[in-house]
Amino acid sequence: MKKDPMEKYADLLDLPHHVSSSHPKMSLSDRAAQFSPFAALTGYDSYIREEGRQVASRPELGDEERAELDEQFRLLEQNGDRGVFVTVTYFEEDLRKDGGAFRTVSGIVRSLDRVRKILRMEDRTMIPFDDIVNLSVFLKNGENEL
Repeated sequence: MKKDPMEKYADLLDLPHHVSSSHPKMSLSDRAAQFSPFAALTGYDSYIREEGRQVASRPELGDEERAELDEQFRLLEQNGDRGVFVTVTYFEEDLRKDGGAFRTVSGIVRSLDRVRKILRMEDRTMIPFDDIVNLSVFLKNGENEL
């Protein structure tokens, strides 16, 4: 005849629960964390997100677009490049992938650095001439009036 397992440990059932004097009681959130999912491939999720991120390719401007851009630069230079309000669309290279993104900023021109070929804005944005896709110059009097 089999012995009942409850009889085997009957003397232990009525003993008080042991509380350690050297180890503090674990919080419920720490106990739950022991059973949380384990990420075996750390960084894999960020890798997948980065691969899925879309980037644009650098545009090739046609003759017409280049001529319009040159006309806007000429207009900017004729009216003194400092203090003129412009809207610039430019291509910004992506640091992690081939390609980049188009950015559009509006503001006042701080200077036109012809040596380094950089358009400097009042907000300290520096835009290389070669990256500019579209430039709109707004003058207080005359053409492209504000």
